[in-house]
Amino acid sequence: MAFDGVTVSAIVSELKKNLTGGRIYKIYQPEVDELCLVVKNRTEQGNTTSRLVISADASLPLIYLTGQTKENPTTAPNFCMLLRKHIGNARILSVTQPNFERIVEMQLEHLDEMGDLCQKKLIVEIMGKHSNIIFTDADGTIIDSIKHISHQVSSVREVLPGRTYVYPPAQEKENPLDIDINYFMNHVLRKPVSVTKAIYTSLTGLSPVIANEICYRAGVDGGMSTAGLSMQEQEDLYAAFDAMRTSIKEEQFAPCIAYQGYAPKEFAACTLTMYGEEADNLPKKDVDGLKVFPSMSPVIEEYYQAKSVVTRIRQRSTDLRKIVNNAIERTAKKYDLQRSQLKDTEKRDKYKVYGELLTAYGYSCKPGDKEITCENYYDGSMLTIPLDPEQSAMENAKRYFNKYNKLKRTYEALMELTVESKEELDYLLSVQNSLEIAKTENDLQEIKQELVESGYVRGRFDRNKQKKQVKAKPLHYISSDGYHMYVGKNNFQNEELTFKFAEGNDLWFHAKQMPGSHVIVKTNGETEIPDRTYEEAARLAAYYSTGKEAPKVEIDYTTKKNLKKPPKAKPGFVIYHTNYSMSIEPDIHGIAEA
Repeated sequence: MAFDGVTVSAIVSELKKNLTGGRIYKIYQPEVDELCLVVKNRTEQGNTTSRLVISADASLPLIYLTGQTKENPTTAPNFCMLLRKHIGNARILSVTQPNFERIVEMQLEHLDEMGDLCQKKLIVEIMGKHSNIIFTDADGTIIDSIKHISHQVSSVREVLPGRTYVYPPAQEKENPLDIDINYFMNHVLRKPVSVTKAIYTSLTGLSPVIANEICYRAGVDGGMSTAGLSMQEQEDLYAAFDAMRTSIKEEQFAPCIAYQGYAPKEFAACTLTMYGEEADNLPKKDVDGLKVFPSMSPVIEEYYQAKSVVTRIRQRSTDLRKIVNNAIERTAKKYDLQRSQLKDTEKRDKYKVYGELLTAYGYSCKPGDKEITCENYYDGSMLTIPLDPEQSAMENAKRYFNKYNKLKRTYEALMELTVESKEELDYLLSVQNSLEIAKTENDLQEIKQELVESGYVRGRFDRNKQKKQVKAKPLHYISSDGYHMYVGKNNFQNEELTFKFAEGNDLWFHAKQMPGSHVIVKTNGETEIPDRTYEEAARLAAYYSTGKEAPKVEIDYTTKKNLKKPPKAKPGFVIYHTNYSMSIEPDIHGIAEA
């Protein structure tokens, strides 16, 4: 879902109600492209404290109010220090959205160093990879920005200190709040494209989702060409558009998220009737519908929170992913080649039989014979053996014995090498799975240290130092029956959970023959555990494995006392011979986090 002009309009409406008249109490910059403002205000409800998050991240630009407190870095970046100098304790005069663009302008009033009252502007541009946070003085001169855009980066508009701020160039679109029925009929619906595309390419701030919603409310197929519209359909489209525009002008928003089962499909500042009706207690399995919110900020926070974490962690794990993927590709090629060579050694026993039969029946060969047919005394069949006519029967027998011995040595070496390659490949796939479920910087640091220890990343590894510095914890859930369940997020945690944290009768779960997390259920010495706890632990093991997308995953489970780690094995590797299995759906919704 695009962060479109309608969403920005709803956010601006919310910010006006909560921030106008308030004073900026605290400014900090938790990420290189993210800013947080704490604003204290007096409202009809009394004294309030609001936390505004502004992100100019190229992949996930956002602006919303949150109740959560983000970590304040020890050292503030330069942009943050500049804002603290100028607008610390500034009063927010207004929050506006110019020209229905994806821009939020905050007019600020503060005292300068001489004690004189002056004004500044904080401008937030929510425009994908072009997103920015720009700080200007009253006349529009840029003081600084969170991203500097030079002429080499953009020939259209520079964003540098000292330059005059100008709005992003228009895209030949009209403000939907200003047009009339004639423009809508004679310009928007005259474009030789589909109805949906005609709407969102002609009017500022309308995304394809909003355009589709307008078509749905009008009872018109958004995919049909504008040339095929009847007059009645055109009038219905304008009526639906005008009704939505009126609600925007009157700030009558209906923020919602459209769910398809557990997955959020879209969000918007207006009711997305095309996705169904409002449903209670969403998300639910196999239930589609709308979850309605009182304001826009909780919609954005719920929809993007998980996505934001995943996006940032994926960006920061790019180098590790590249190292692991290259190692997987290299090891897989080596493993395939070894298996192919191993298959070639299957004919070694044939050469041994050739040599033995030639030793027994070679007396019947004549000089120059190219083959000999004799009885195979192993199975009673007749066997034709190719001969080198320039060699005697005994020399041919010796040649076959030499081939047999060579292939036998190759087979014995390859048997050992293929086992090593398979173990290495399984290990690398487990690291790849750990990167997929990593959620924090500490998780990535542990994985990097694991790769250093294993020799895939250059660097020094100090296990004792690592224990002090990295404090990543395994995932912790509580079953419906009250049992504590722990999930390792990487091989270090898997090994720690299984061999140091778990006790003899604690239960251990793992996806069968595939990389995945170790899941430990603390039984507290009890021998009778409810079936529901078994199932929930198995669902965790399935979800945190490479079989996450499969409809069913087979899970092995046993007690901790049945597990062993072979000498010199990779971290997290275990063997077991006594276990049970079950097939389970990889679905963890409904399992409570501790």
